[in-house]
Formats: sequence, C-alpha cells, structure tokens
Amino acid sequence: MTVDDLTAAITDMYRSLGDRAAFDARLHPDLTIWESDSPELLSGLPALDDLRDRRAAARGPAEAPTSVAPEGFRAESWDDTGLVRYVLRARYATGRPDDCFRVTDVLRRDGRDWRIVHHHAEALR
Repeated sequence: MTVDDLTAAITDMYRSLGDRAAFDARLHPDLTIWESDSPELLSGLPALDDLRDRRAAARGPAEAPTSVAPEGFRAESWDDTGLVRYVLRARYATGRPDDCFRVTDVLRRDGRDWRIVHHHAEALR
C-alpha cells in the first residue's frame, strides 16, 4: 500500500457523502473525532451520528453544500498506519462563500482497506 492508497481512500469517502453507510465504511467504529463545532472529543460512530443529526436540524436543506471535496493532500504511511492532512472545501449553489476546514486523519489498515481511527477538523475563518 502506498500514500496514493491513503489519498484515494479519503477522496472515495467524500465522493460517497450523502450515503451514510458507504461513507462510514471508511471509518473505524471506535474512531475519535475533534470537530470545530463540538466542544468535546467525540468517540465512536453513534457520537458522530448525533453530531450529524444536530447539524442537519440546525440548517435547512437549501443550505446544504453542493459539493464537499478534499484538496492539497500531504500523506505518509508506516506499515499499517497512515497520516493524511488536507483542506476540505464545501461549496454552495446559493453564492454563500465556501467553508474550508484544515483536516488531519489517522488511518489504520484493516485487512486491505484503510479506515480512519482519528479525525481532527478545524474550521478556517
């Protein structure tokens, strides 16, 4: 496995955004998560689902981004551990300015696939 496999895993995950099962297939069930809009460290997929549901309730469907894509990858791996840093950009059809996040993901190889075990995203203002 190469660093290209790591960046492909992240890119594929964001391509499946909107299909929660496909997106979550790239996440370890016990992952930990730091997010700008959550004051505490989240642990596990149920905590992520709760954050997703709160976000959806706070915004209307018209405010949903038209695309979300990672860019500017820097990645490296050691055996079954990978580290990927990138900017995540959300674009909107309404003319609203893009949302950008500085992201670091730690991945572990699970069989043949890479799965995120820790995700840290910070909103850029």
